[in-house]
Amino acid sequence: MARSGYNRNVIAHLRGKILAKRPNQVIVDCGGVGYDVTISVPTFSELGADGTEASLYVHTHVREDALALYGFVHPQEKQLFERLLTVSGIGPKLAITVLSMAANEVVGAIRGNDVTRLTKIPGVGKKTAERMILELKDKLETFGATPEIPKASQAEEDVISALVNLGYQRAAAEQAVTRALKTGSSSAFDQLFRGALGMLSR
Repeated sequence: MARSGYNRNVIAHLRGKILAKRPNQVIVDCGGVGYDVTISVPTFSELGADGTEASLYVHTHVREDALALYGFVHPQEKQLFERLLTVSGIGPKLAITVLSMAANEVVGAIRGNDVTRLTKIPGVGKKTAERMILELKDKLETFGATPEIPKASQAEEDVISALVNLGYQRAAAEQAVTRALKTGSSSAFDQLFRGALGMLSR
């Protein structure tokens, strides 16, 4: 039985290889230990294929009888998940379901008093939607000002994945691709790969 009094951020971040994934779950191998992490649909869509590297911000949910991990690609999504948990009647399972809608859309619906939009989320009835608006509307001002992180093009993502497979850290691969593009490398895979590899070799 898990002891009470654990810090809720026992595990705050994971980086490792994806062993398996499905729309609500990913297993990440970190140093030979496989972590079973519940994820949102948007997070699933941003993760790479099995065998590629994953980097997740993690909320550790501790109960007397269980310890569960909830993972997110972006820290803003984790923050919104934790705000949702403060709403009366919303537990982690419903909170992760709410985030089947993109975080910026959830925030927009709450700040816009859009009960109808919120009730389209499975498991969210009118009363729950009204509580979300009442309890969170004034606590989400900073989320509205948070810029969306631009997504890499398919070619850029393919180059990053190829560099990670060669043993480079994802952060270093992303920086190399960005620098290669700034120095005039084509966005075509072959030229971009050579340009990024050249940056990493310096």
